[in-house]
Amino acid sequence: MTKRAKTIARKIAQVSQETTLGAAPLAPFIPKPLKVLITRPEAKAQQLASLLNEQGIANTSQALFDYQPYAKADDINTALTSADILIFVSVAAVEFAHTTSALHFHSIESNSLENNSSQIIFAVGNATKQALKAIGVTQVLSPPSKQEHSEGLLKLAELADVNDKKVVIFRGNGGREHIANCLRQRGAKVCYLESYQRVWRTLPKNIAEQWQEQQINCIVVTSNDILLALLKYLASATDNTDIYWKTQCLWVVVSERIEQNAKALGLTHVINTQSASSQILCDTLQEFS
Repeated sequence: MTKRAKTIARKIAQVSQETTLGAAPLAPFIPKPLKVLITRPEAKAQQLASLLNEQGIANTSQALFDYQPYAKADDINTALTSADILIFVSVAAVEFAHTTSALHFHSIESNSLENNSSQIIFAVGNATKQALKAIGVTQVLSPPSKQEHSEGLLKLAELADVNDKKVVIFRGNGGREHIANCLRQRGAKVCYLESYQRVWRTLPKNIAEQWQEQQINCIVVTSNDILLALLKYLASATDNTDIYWKTQCLWVVVSERIEQNAKALGLTHVINTQSASSQILCDTLQEFS
């Protein structure tokens, strides 16, 4: 059990004891035994499912979208070689850019080492950093483990003074604008390289019924897009029974932004792990199981 998971559990236990003038506890309830629905893309879902299986925690997975390549090799090459700063926001952004243009990734590492290049490469989190290292890009900066998100990245000293710097953000099609907006406010010239696109799946209407038959009582959500898509599906597929998902189900999210949106959308029981790490998610669920 990691210290991080124990800290999350301890904080929730403390909040559960806090009441205001006889009001109900503020913290979410923990249904037992946990039966977890994982909504991450397939590779990450399999990783978390494997960890949960080792701990004997029942789970099922349902990806809501698939990835497809999007950018052209020439566009990737231009982005890699012309920018002062490269920012990769996800493992998928790394993998699809590399699949399309592997040779150019090798060249940026070689140029950095041989020519003392001033180009700086960032990853939003450790998983993305490790994905870059796996393809030979070893000189990568990323936020500390407790701040693996956009806000944590923007706190890095190396991004404080970016006036007139050309920044390329590698991501999927669409997505949050927070990093770009903040860096533009600091004087940077920012553009995107969308190395992949999300293709959303059409789920069968009876799958929500299957989840209820499996007694799913905990849902892991790792992005706002997934949260919105899942709630839209549940509202359309389950008639009035979507109240169960909102009020009787535990929702595990990975950032304050998703937590705030989840609560604003009417979800009653929300836990924020503040990290999308599969190990931290597993450890947190294990602590509550």
